[in-house]
Amino acid sequence: MSSTLQVGGLTRCTTIDFPGELAAVVYCQGCPWQCHYCHNAALIPIQGEEQLNWQQIMDFIHQRRGLLDGIVFSGGEPTLQPALLDAMREVKQLGMKVALHTNGAYPERLNDLLPLCDWVGMDLKAPFADYHHITGCPVSGKQAQKSADLLRHSGVTHQFRTTVDPWLRDNGRLEQMQALVQSWGETLVLQTMRS
Repeated sequence: MSSTLQVGGLTRCTTIDFPGELAAVVYCQGCPWQCHYCHNAALIPIQGEEQLNWQQIMDFIHQRRGLLDGIVFSGGEPTLQPALLDAMREVKQLGMKVALHTNGAYPERLNDLLPLCDWVGMDLKAPFADYHHITGCPVSGKQAQKSADLLRHSGVTHQFRTTVDPWLRDNGRLEQMQALVQSWGETLVLQTMRS
């Protein structure tokens, strides 16, 4: 099943995408949202121009066992792909840690994946009621809110972060998001928007 995972790119070594761990990043193809500032826009389509075979990725991971601490599944939106579950299982079976970067678009799939995750970074796009202004998807706020609740109560180490779009600086939107995350006993990590 995992052989069908659509992979659009690979970072072979990183110290910043999985806090405290030396990792590789697997960029999963496809995302249901259309955030205008997306810095991985080539990964939004279901079929990308540059596709890597999952077996190639597993061969690389086998070669790096003992050198890398873990593998990060990023995107795009990794949870879009049902094959992600088996791919994560394969990595865990090698004794490596697994991290996930997600926007929370698929809460039911996220719920299935959380037991396999050692760390999750979830991007919050806007106050939940205003999500559609960023994502172009009318139900995205409800999806993200459900995913955030699942993550908060999962026991999995995680981080909520947001890309600071100028629109968020109007009408106290960013402050509203920060206050919400603070009410959860956490801190919202701010990321600079790449132009």
